[in-house]
Amino acid sequence: MTLPPPTAPGADAPGPTRIVGLGASAGGLSALEEFLARVPAGSGLAYVVVQHLDPTHKALVVELLQRSTLMPVAEATRAMRIKPDCVYVIPPNSELTVAGGSLHLAPPAQPRGMRLPIDVLFCSLARDRGEQAIGVVLSGMGSDGTLGLQAIKAQGGLALVQSPESAQFDAMPNSAISAGAADIVARPAEMPQRILLVTARGAAPGASAGAAEGQATGLAEILGLLRAHSRHDLSPYKSSTLTRRIERRIGVHRLATMAQYAAFLRENPQELDLLFKEMLIGVTAFFRDPSVWQELQDSVLPALLAGAAEGTPLRAWVVGCSTGEEAYSLAMCFREAVDALPTPGSHTMQIFATDLSADAIAAARRGHYTEKIAADMSPERFARFFSPQGNGVVIAKEIREMVLFAQHDVILDPPFTRLSILSCRNLMIYFNATLQRGLIPLFHYSLRPGGVLLLGGSETTGRASALFTPISAKSRLYRRGDNAAHVGSVDFPVNRRLPLRPAAQESLVPHTTAQPANLQTLADQVLLQEFSPPAVLVNAHGDIVYISGRTGKYLEPAAGKANWNIHVMARPGIRTQVAAALRQAMQGGGPIELHGLKLEGAAQEMLDVIVRRIDEPNALAGATMIVFREVLAPAGGAARRRRKAGEVDPAVSQELARAHEEIRALRQEMRSSEEELQAANEELQSTNEELQSANEELTTSKEEGQSMNEELQTINAELQSKLDDLALAHSDMQNLLNSTDIATLFLDSALNVRRFTEQITRIVHLREGDIGRPLSELASTLIYPELHADAKETLRTLAFSEKQISTTDGHWYSVRIMPYRTLANVIQGVVITFVDITAAKELESRLRKA
Repeated sequence: MTLPPPTAPGADAPGPTRIVGLGASAGGLSALEEFLARVPAGSGLAYVVVQHLDPTHKALVVELLQRSTLMPVAEATRAMRIKPDCVYVIPPNSELTVAGGSLHLAPPAQPRGMRLPIDVLFCSLARDRGEQAIGVVLSGMGSDGTLGLQAIKAQGGLALVQSPESAQFDAMPNSAISAGAADIVARPAEMPQRILLVTARGAAPGASAGAAEGQATGLAEILGLLRAHSRHDLSPYKSSTLTRRIERRIGVHRLATMAQYAAFLRENPQELDLLFKEMLIGVTAFFRDPSVWQELQDSVLPALLAGAAEGTPLRAWVVGCSTGEEAYSLAMCFREAVDALPTPGSHTMQIFATDLSADAIAAARRGHYTEKIAADMSPERFARFFSPQGNGVVIAKEIREMVLFAQHDVILDPPFTRLSILSCRNLMIYFNATLQRGLIPLFHYSLRPGGVLLLGGSETTGRASALFTPISAKSRLYRRGDNAAHVGSVDFPVNRRLPLRPAAQESLVPHTTAQPANLQTLADQVLLQEFSPPAVLVNAHGDIVYISGRTGKYLEPAAGKANWNIHVMARPGIRTQVAAALRQAMQGGGPIELHGLKLEGAAQEMLDVIVRRIDEPNALAGATMIVFREVLAPAGGAARRRRKAGEVDPAVSQELARAHEEIRALRQEMRSSEEELQAANEELQSTNEELQSANEELTTSKEEGQSMNEELQTINAELQSKLDDLALAHSDMQNLLNSTDIATLFLDSALNVRRFTEQITRIVHLREGDIGRPLSELASTLIYPELHADAKETLRTLAFSEKQISTTDGHWYSVRIMPYRTLANVIQGVVITFVDITAAKELESRLRKA
């Protein structure tokens, strides 16, 4: 069976055929056969198979897979139109992609050993089919297919992975599962039914009014469970988007209704986390819509820089930043725009990048991406702002430091303000119209006068167009207008914030008499409160973990973000001495005592500080206690103050000498530590470079070896299948020859025995060990001394001969000698057949006598 001929490019657009991408490597041939064998007739889906193949070896995958399915199986060709209920197989030494409903072939972009053809197919499927894409990862070594499944999930498609215990090689399935890229994990034979169950839900016709009401009730219940679990309200999102994502999870778990899924969520709280992540799957890329970024860099950013005061940083907010690509794109554009100025100056930008997904923010903070992002930008930009690290690339430090990532809900959390640029691209398309109308005035409030709003290609300012002036309608760039919205008309998130959990109803405290505490405990508490000196307990990092007594005279909170560290909270007059004593105590010395420290604003009081490391009890081991004790200044202090200007107080001189000695010791210690650290850093850097070089070589060798191993595994599977076919064909031929009851003898070109049937043993005395013996050495019952000569003549002339020969036991045989021809029409010996004609001869003899 063959496929229909390929459609020429430019033909009518295909119908909305859903495409299933099947990726396999070593051990994947049997999994593919198992999968295709269970695909029912008329599924309406198309199947594209990518198998790791040897680029120099003709593949047999098409012939082998055709045995497992009634669907036509063909090797993919350039511009072949995809038809439903057909199977397409990648040819060797090619990359296969899907675009516009057609298959496209290209030479591999990577050298052998670095190729990831499954990722290439899956990523193209995600771009071309979006939510309709389906990806399946089967047995194989390595991690090919993981990134592709993530791209399919990001578009809302369906991702399936073979269960590792059923895979001959489980590296590829385990990689996809550990990356969280699998919606369904099952055996290959179970996958077709699971796929059809999900696709059937998406293609179901409109429900009745009662069913629609039940669906709305189930949706409200599911959103309520999500809101209680995550504290985020998704009800302002478009119901069609929410329903589509929820329906996919319902199909994954083989449930029937939203009410059943809501019950499943109540019994399986971990599914709430998976569903919430499913709702927040983001789609992003570096410099998406390049013309927009070019206009931003060429005209918008220079205008903002021209109007900014020298040394004043610009502020930007990227709403829904996903994994950080758009925020980093803005930072790179800004850096290039500053470099292009006649006098670059000291312009800076602080970018706030926010998203609701904690996983996306964590990935954005790492700034680590695959090398495939090089296709999203020019080679010069890629070389300048990215450097290799591990199995990918990492963003440059100067760009990373410009961006501050944070988890933020634009619906509920307060906005960032005084912004020069606000980017909210392709986020509002998921919100309902009410929320969209509320966000535009909020964005106007967040921008400073003259600030720029950047929206997605299908988003506009809508009814709030009076608040913004279009810079470029095509690029969706808008400048904040001077017609400021009234504060009361702005729907601030605080007005939409969800009510906290209702407070529990107050109950009257019963008037019961408390049991009297232990007398010693009460006395100890009074003593500690009234007579013990103030003290603090700090850990090894200097963080305060416990405070005893009133320490306000000695410690104060520092301005800015709350920081409970002794080095920050100690008052300036005692900070240096306490820090030095704390360091000495932590290094293992005994108690350190500081005497005569001056307190700010206390002329008659001095401060003694005792710093002691704690070794027991074990619960406090490693901590340090700092005790503050106030003492009166020496009585001779006033007299010393009345000394003449030229006289020096011995106490002051001694204190200065001690301070100088401490400073000198600290400098020497710091210099010695700096030298040691510098030497250690140089050694580590040299070792790191050597290890990195060795690691790169080993990685390259490993990848090449792994790729070669996978290709050999595939070839071995193909050859093993062929061997099985040949063994079966040999058995068929052997049974056929035996069933004819004709004695047959096969001789090679030297007239040596090569093969024979069972019936020949009644004429020629042959055993299994006689294979290879010359014909002339065989004993037989034939009265045919010319047999060897006739066989040799047939081999020479290629003309067959036929004679009737009798035997010593009274039988007659028709002996036919003919040349042995191979499929390539090459003579490789002779075939001799012996047909028993004894009955015919006896009949002939009787007729002659009659």
